[in-house]
Amino acid sequence: MPDKEGWKKIAEEFQTKWNFPFCCGSIDGKHVRIRCPGQSGSHYFNYKGFFSVNLFAVTDASYKFTLVEIGNEGSASDGGILMRSKIYQMIENGDKELPSNEKLPHTDDHTFPYVFLGDDAFPLKPHLMKPYSGKSVNQNDRIFNYRLSRARLVVENSFGILAARWRIYHTTIDAKLDLIKLIVRSTVILHNFLMKQKDLINLTIDKETESGIVRGNWRDVIVNDTSLVRIRKQGSNNYSADSSQIRDNFKNYFVSESGSVSWQLDHVLQGYD
Repeated sequence: MPDKEGWKKIAEEFQTKWNFPFCCGSIDGKHVRIRCPGQSGSHYFNYKGFFSVNLFAVTDASYKFTLVEIGNEGSASDGGILMRSKIYQMIENGDKELPSNEKLPHTDDHTFPYVFLGDDAFPLKPHLMKPYSGKSVNQNDRIFNYRLSRARLVVENSFGILAARWRIYHTTIDAKLDLIKLIVRSTVILHNFLMKQKDLINLTIDKETESGIVRGNWRDVIVNDTSLVRIRKQGSNNYSADSSQIRDNFKNYFVSESGSVSWQLDHVLQGYD
């Protein structure tokens, strides 16, 4: 796990590449399809109707995995997977684990925490941001959603490249649980090594253009019904006033003169949030 200086370096890269300040990583979880382990009953049988172990991960701004947890039973509720994970405990204890809150330019009235980014399946926490949702979402909310989604695409592409590169994820892994965990861990390490070498092996990552997101060709390689399957809802919709205020503070910064990017409103008006 990175130390506080390591998290700061990751956050600086997210700011430079994806225009999201104080972001320590994007998070997501996947089901890895496996053969039913001996004498396991239904412990590894998930809501999608197959046996699996869970892969929960955080990625940096350059499509590399920073933290991974492998091996929770597929039958566990998705909220339970998150709550039991060491990654979640780190997020909950963010004040101790992450750099101290800091100010952004022209925001003298409050400070911002270092955060992780998830999609709507995740709970909103002081150190875990998710999009606005519901019927009352306004234009400024959608700008925040666009800025978050833009940075969160990193983890989606990281998992996509992982599954496209290692064809073992296109089938059911038939091995003992310890070996399955070793296989998954090995592919993650090799993925990071290849990403550092900028070796995508003819695979392309999603790219943003003036007309919207151009999808990477890894989406054409993976097989949706057999590759890594997304873990569904991970936690409660309830959130604290502090969490809501922090998200509002980021939103207000993104729509301010000092925090906006020139193309964000065009993308939101075109529906790319």
